[in-house]
Amino acid sequence: MQPISPADCAALIRGSRSIAALTGAGISTAAGIPDFRGPKGLYVTRRYDPEKTFEVRWFRRKPRWFYQFSNDFVAAVKDIQPTFSHRFLAELERAGQLAGIITQNIDMLHQRAGSRNVIELHGSYGSATCMGCGKVFTGLDYAFWQQAMTDSSDAPVVHCSCCDAVLKPDIVFFGEMVNQFDRAEQLVQHCDLLLVLGSSLQVAPASQLPYSCRAPIVVVNRGQVALPPGEERYFVDADLDGYFAQCRERLGMG
Repeated sequence: MQPISPADCAALIRGSRSIAALTGAGISTAAGIPDFRGPKGLYVTRRYDPEKTFEVRWFRRKPRWFYQFSNDFVAAVKDIQPTFSHRFLAELERAGQLAGIITQNIDMLHQRAGSRNVIELHGSYGSATCMGCGKVFTGLDYAFWQQAMTDSSDAPVVHCSCCDAVLKPDIVFFGEMVNQFDRAEQLVQHCDLLLVLGSSLQVAPASQLPYSCRAPIVVVNRGQVALPPGEERYFVDADLDGYFAQCRERLGMG
């Protein structure tokens, strides 16, 4: 594995004008959001059954499983603030160097940090669709969901205000296609630097995106990453916020 120092990473960033970032759960763990696949994650603790919670067929049959998880998730994350790394990416976008972010996360922290061009492969709680009439609700936030789940006569399951059918947050469930993958692939194909932050690259199809990249790739993640070494592929096993704080210092930002 070829490492890269913060100084050398800063040099790559300084020389780039169309950076793409691919982010996973690791960028949000410092904010207090647990990694589902980490030591205390959903798939290890089994507090919720992953199949019944996130499988779209189960949602159609019994949405209560997902909404019980959502009730706890929203309560836990509604006041969480973006990390240094989230804000650093937003800074690069404002500086005209970052072309866009592709995220596997559903937490909306990139938008809270100020990023505008965010492709949410797995969706988020920012919008929802009625399973009955098909009405789409946009501009939603955690306050909306918390109130709606509390006020529902079928709490915590939220129903459409038009037809009383179940409202489904626009999160990609198992059995559904991810969002805007073609757009994400184009972003990676045309970037001049790809930053992979907090992702082990174990979940398809996001894990395939680095293979479309023709530019240098810098992967910063705690633990192993499912991407083989290659020319201009750099791997850093370090704390994201600490690493990019050093990069930012060397870039002379702020």
